[in-house]
Amino acid sequence: MSSVRADGSVSPSHGLTLGTAVLLVTLTFFWGINWPALKLAVSVAPVLDFRMICLAVGGIGLLCISALGRQPTLIARAALPGLLLCALFNVVGWHVFSGFGVLNLDSGRAAIIAFTMPVWASLQATWLLGERLTWPRVVALLLGMAGLALLMGGDLSAVQETPIGALCMLGAAITWGTGTVLLKRFQWDISTSALAGWQLLCGFVAVTFLQLFIDQGRGWNLEASVLQWGGLIYGATVPMLYCHWAWFTLVRVLPAGIAAISTLAIPVIGVLSGALILGEVVGLWEVAALMLVCAALAFVFFGNRLEQAVRR
Repeated sequence: MSSVRADGSVSPSHGLTLGTAVLLVTLTFFWGINWPALKLAVSVAPVLDFRMICLAVGGIGLLCISALGRQPTLIARAALPGLLLCALFNVVGWHVFSGFGVLNLDSGRAAIIAFTMPVWASLQATWLLGERLTWPRVVALLLGMAGLALLMGGDLSAVQETPIGALCMLGAAITWGTGTVLLKRFQWDISTSALAGWQLLCGFVAVTFLQLFIDQGRGWNLEASVLQWGGLIYGATVPMLYCHWAWFTLVRVLPAGIAAISTLAIPVIGVLSGALILGEVVGLWEVAALMLVCAALAFVFFGNRLEQAVRR
């Protein structure tokens, strides 16, 4: 079974423990409501400015947590190439693409496209990591993608009207899937907090460099409402600290394909919270999609038992 050691490092496992289940539930909730928060945040600050704040807060915060907990924090020189490669996909690609994507789409619909990520991660995990694409995983992927297709169903015209937003979110999904697999490809001798923190700081440097060359077209909206400022503060703190730590922990203790598929409920929370916070439309399609996603998660969590039962 998987476990987090006293020094903050993680021992890998292929099973689901109570600890990983708690991480999945809390990650789903906090990252789900981050989508409307992100939409609010980019109405206050230019995308890259906001992402720079997020990455600085997350990177410094997680490294401080690791150091204060006396966990292994310093990155070995031999691990730098792997760290930079993972940061390129996990952090830079995801944060830049998703930021511009949600600027041009409803927050819930942006989340739906972003969470095609399990498809890309599962396929690449089979190729790069040799993970077996078992039939429970295939069924889970099909059910999850069917649920996301239902959520997208009534909004194809909106996506077609803003193809840049849709393409950016697809780019975010692909880069995040690639980064998830690469994270499993390398061996890490530091704590999960430090691993996430260093990647976020590398991303901060890269996004700061990009900001010098990309015209964002507008400045800060200093007359934004309390709700908009609240979205910016939330987006720069909870997802960057807790959610990144939880996600990197899950990737280290679960097979990449299972970790990726387990995120399928996040866009459902994103759509529902977008409706509550921003007034985005929710109907029967969302309810049906939720049922499909729950079925997909059941195949992820109980896949091994189902496969053994069929073999008997």
